[in-house]
Amino acid sequence: MASEHIEQKLALLPDLPGSYQMKDINGKIIYVGKAKNLKNRVRSYFKSEHSGKTEQLVENIADFDYIVTSSEKESLLLEITLIQKYQPYYNIKLKKGTGYPYIKITNERDPKIELVSEILDDKAHYFGPYPNVYAASETMHFLQKTYPLRRCNGYQGRPCLYANMGQCLGACWREVPVEEYEAQIHNIDRFLNGETKVVTKQLTQKMLSASENMEFERAADLRDQLNFIDQTVEKQKIISGDGTPRDLFNFYMDKGWLSVQVFFIRQGRLMKREKRTFAVIDSAEDEMTAFIVQFYSRKNVVLPKEILVPKQVNREMIKEVLAVPVRTPQRGEKYALLALAEKNAKLVLEEKFRLMEMNNNKTSGAMQELADALGLAKLKRIETFDHSHIQGAEMVSAMVVFEDGLPNKNLYRKYKLKTVEHADEKAATQEVIRRRYTRLLKEHAQMPDLILMDGGEIQLNAAKEVIEDELGLAIPVAAMVKNDRHRTADLIREEGDTHVHLDTRSQGFFLLQRIQDEVHRFAITFHRQLRSKASLGSKLDEINGVGPKTRQKLLTKYGSLKKIAEAPLADLQTLGISEKVARQVKISLESLQSADKDGHKKR
Repeated sequence: MASEHIEQKLALLPDLPGSYQMKDINGKIIYVGKAKNLKNRVRSYFKSEHSGKTEQLVENIADFDYIVTSSEKESLLLEITLIQKYQPYYNIKLKKGTGYPYIKITNERDPKIELVSEILDDKAHYFGPYPNVYAASETMHFLQKTYPLRRCNGYQGRPCLYANMGQCLGACWREVPVEEYEAQIHNIDRFLNGETKVVTKQLTQKMLSASENMEFERAADLRDQLNFIDQTVEKQKIISGDGTPRDLFNFYMDKGWLSVQVFFIRQGRLMKREKRTFAVIDSAEDEMTAFIVQFYSRKNVVLPKEILVPKQVNREMIKEVLAVPVRTPQRGEKYALLALAEKNAKLVLEEKFRLMEMNNNKTSGAMQELADALGLAKLKRIETFDHSHIQGAEMVSAMVVFEDGLPNKNLYRKYKLKTVEHADEKAATQEVIRRRYTRLLKEHAQMPDLILMDGGEIQLNAAKEVIEDELGLAIPVAAMVKNDRHRTADLIREEGDTHVHLDTRSQGFFLLQRIQDEVHRFAITFHRQLRSKASLGSKLDEINGVGPKTRQKLLTKYGSLKKIAEAPLADLQTLGISEKVARQVKISLESLQSADKDGHKKR
């Protein structure tokens, strides 16, 4: 079953082509895919039954992201690039190669053209990858006929078959000048980068001529050849025509929020994407200019050879600060990439707004469910208390605050109990409730709409006695009743009263569980902190000359025995500790650490 976070994101997926990236709980990309329709494809992972590796993949998905493209073909090419970059665990099929061919011109004295499955670091010319394997193969054969290089195995003293057919420059029988190869490679390079008008015009004329002469099979072959060229050589926005390292920035602004997309284009490909959304004060143009300059002030960020930005951005200022060419494309491939970045920025911001709206509706609806269940007119602020102890000793209390269904950690409070030493739930509850609300009364501070106790009738009655009888306040008090798995099951308002039941699938019930988990976590964390300090303090107390004040100074300054032991003697003396005592502290702690190490070795 998908998490609530994923369910929300699934509802906001666009009906557009693109590449999606599945992530694990650590945010690592574990699978990259492509889709003609992102909404349908990504939803299918969570709304259908799976088996085998797909089932394992879905079980490990904690989040997902996506990049919108202009066509399904571009999504495929982007998928290939991202798989090569991130090597996702579950992309077994494409992990070691793209699964799609490249056209390669070898790096040797007599080069030849061939179809390969991966790029090697051999300084050869590579073109692709090409999604249609058959079309790429046919296009390569066409190039061998139109712009021949070497098709034989080398010098043999006589022309090979292909040389006789005009499909080999003749390394089989002569020394071919380097200039001839360079001219052919230049023609192939231009052809595979989109300059096909002359060739396609010639093929089209031949096709029409064959058709007029009723050579229909020949005309069909020429038609297929034109289609293969179109499929292989068609310009792509995702794969650029040159290898200049460039970064591309674009944005979308709405309702005081700025959404920024950064495309990193390396080796002619979109290799990486970063996105940011943040609230802004100045104009979008000023914010973007500042963002780009600050973007490159981070550590380990390498400046590209060129930066592409929309026309609203101050190009001169960025260029002056970064000393890198800053341009705004007006047409062509780079302009299309800029538009694609803006499209993605808009989708990200619209998704954020809709998620915010869904969360607001969810949390306000959950608060209203609790209010209705308890018979309250409104419910904006809830204060919840829990106690923690070890086998009845060292009791502490903690309070968390939820406002409009969300935790407000600035208002959390910790309480070291002053009047209770052992596990006395009633006394502990009364002390912490008395301290909390006596203080609010003195400060004329805002009171909560509901007090929740993480316990049963004992805590409920103890809290009500203080609130109603001692302080005369009219704050509703309820207690969370747990089931046999120590999970919240119901609420109670009065001792012996009928339990208030909540639908276990409702947002109100989920909110109640979040509150219970949070107050329990906060109380336990506080208790562990105190136990840790107490343990450190007890070891310091064993050192001659260390009293309560010295112990407190050391713990406040250093926080651990290891750091105290490693501190220079002079630094300890700056705390007002005599040289004799400081020396005794270091000797004692160093011997203690040495004993601990020996003990670990023996174990």
